Amino acid sequence: MTIREDGQDLRDTGLGEIELDHRLSATWSTPRGLWGALSTVDHKIIGRRYIVTAFVFLALGGLLAMAMRLQLSEPEARFIGPDRYNQIFTMHGTNMMFLFAVPVMEATAVYLVPLMVGTRNIAFPRLNAFSYWMYLAGGLLLWIAFAVDTGPDVGWFAYVPLSGPQYAAGKRADIWAQMITFTEVSALAVAVEIVVTVFKQRAPGMSLDRIPLFVWSMLVTSFLIIMAMPAIMIASSALILDRLVGTHFFNPAEGGDVLLWQHLFWFFGHPEVYIIFLPAVGMVSTIVATFTRRPVFGYLAMVMALIATGVLAFGLWVHHMFVAGLPRLGESFFTASSMAIAIPAGLQIFCWLATVWAGRPVFKTPFLFVIGFMVIFVIGGMTGVMVASVPFDTQVHDTYFVVAHFHYVLVGGAVFPLLGAIYYWFPKITGRMMSETVGRWVFGLIFAGFNLTFFPMHILGLQGMPRRIYTYQPEMPWSGLNMFVSLSAVILAAGFLLFFIDAIRSAASGPAAPDNPWGASTLEWATSSPPPSYNFARLPVVGSLEPLSDNAETLPVASGLSVDRRELIVTSVVEALPEARESTPGHSIWPLWSALATTVLLIWSIFTPWAVVWGSIPVSVALIGWFWPKGAPEDDA
Repeated sequence: MTIREDGQDLRDTGLGEIELDHRLSATWSTPRGLWGALSTVDHKIIGRRYIVTAFVFLALGGLLAMAMRLQLSEPEARFIGPDRYNQIFTMHGTNMMFLFAVPVMEATAVYLVPLMVGTRNIAFPRLNAFSYWMYLAGGLLLWIAFAVDTGPDVGWFAYVPLSGPQYAAGKRADIWAQMITFTEVSALAVAVEIVVTVFKQRAPGMSLDRIPLFVWSMLVTSFLIIMAMPAIMIASSALILDRLVGTHFFNPAEGGDVLLWQHLFWFFGHPEVYIIFLPAVGMVSTIVATFTRRPVFGYLAMVMALIATGVLAFGLWVHHMFVAGLPRLGESFFTASSMAIAIPAGLQIFCWLATVWAGRPVFKTPFLFVIGFMVIFVIGGMTGVMVASVPFDTQVHDTYFVVAHFHYVLVGGAVFPLLGAIYYWFPKITGRMMSETVGRWVFGLIFAGFNLTFFPMHILGLQGMPRRIYTYQPEMPWSGLNMFVSLSAVILAAGFLLFFIDAIRSAASGPAAPDNPWGASTLEWATSSPPPSYNFARLPVVGSLEPLSDNAETLPVASGLSVDRRELIVTSVVEALPEARESTPGHSIWPLWSALATTVLLIWSIFTPWAVVWGSIPVSVALIGWFWPKGAPEDDA
């Protein structure tokens, strides 16, 4: 097949399959050994690293949660002291939000989006490698600090003045603030890569109305990250300046404002809920379409709901501040916004239900997790509408009712779809199948354990049990439910332990997976499982929303790209018409050196402001090496 657009001629190369694979592998493969592992820019390798690292942090955060449940299982328990408990609950929230929830969603996009849009690598591949190293460095900083009893102890929200210089001596709050810089730089880098990949590297013919819903969800999420995360970076930078340089951004005695912190933090913090949730929406849509054997009902409505959720997400942050003494008129506006965002969420639920109703459901493990998601997320959404009401929120603010609510929204709304997505895309990533029998046990244990653990917390909150306490008196009416919750958490932990065992066992010795084991219709299944280094030997041309279902045996291909240089097709934003051939950077060690130099600068700056001056020298050297022009076009930075 030949496509001509602006002088570009995309035709078959004429090479046989074996010779084509050999030459493309020589061009795109990662070098072997340690050097290759450290210098790779293959989005699939980096995506796998992101996913594995994020799940390691999930396991660590789960251990912290179990430690808290042990401490709260009975009144006046002395398993953990108050100082260590403050570190543990701060580490749990910080770890889950900044080191697991957002990174793991971006990780799936790093791996899957280039495959789903039919290109050979992600945009800015060296920036992608840099983003992973920054993420890993931020996570190690936080956990090493915790291991040496210097973990942050001011909550994952780090409210001032508690986290300011007057009340938080030492370096604990500084480590929290600098960890934010690491993770947000990483997240912003990935967001830019996803936006450019989706807009300019889609397969020819993949117009905006043919983009898979998962890709749409990641595109909206990336814009949310770009617009929301600078707020928390500004807040954490202002906090560390107050602590280390002597500024007074949050000191009322010198003209600062403690509420400024809450506004900046929650302007990021509530869109972050949807930064976590929207990718899960895309995962659910993909799984529902595959296991009902029909396209998702209301494709346009689903896309509009994604965009509407992204827009409305920026009008909710003050509902975290209803007891802060803000004007009542302003609180009314944010109450209305908080309730209005339930409309696009409800629309998505009804579109999925209509798809299931009209389809032929196949109840495999990924689909079971989707069903569990719908049940749990609806409960979390209803309690969200409740706490959006000022009078009700005033009564349950900072109680375990809120803890129950946001776990129902975040775990039910994100982790359940994520686990379903892991079972769904595991064969694509590893070339092996996870156990269906074990998967059903995993679902049953996690679904039952989750509801038994977190639903009683609503009752504890209504009984007045406050958040962030490390113990309570025997005369309080909370001991029975707390013991029940702690025992139920063991069931939940057993489900996750079984999941990790199954994933590790399957990756090592699971049955080999066919290229498309689920009979899916999106482009990531048009190549082998796992994909080769170059993704597609001949780039696909898309003619419909479900290219594999419509033309599975004779999928048209667009070629004409060099097989001896790293080249991509650049397409137009709306219609995905070919515009140019673009070289893409090859493997390089400089992203790692740049991340190491930046890490030294950021950690050093915790101890002296002069680190910004002297630390900028190795950063500059690393960036010069990164962008130094090379002779061959394919090696340009």
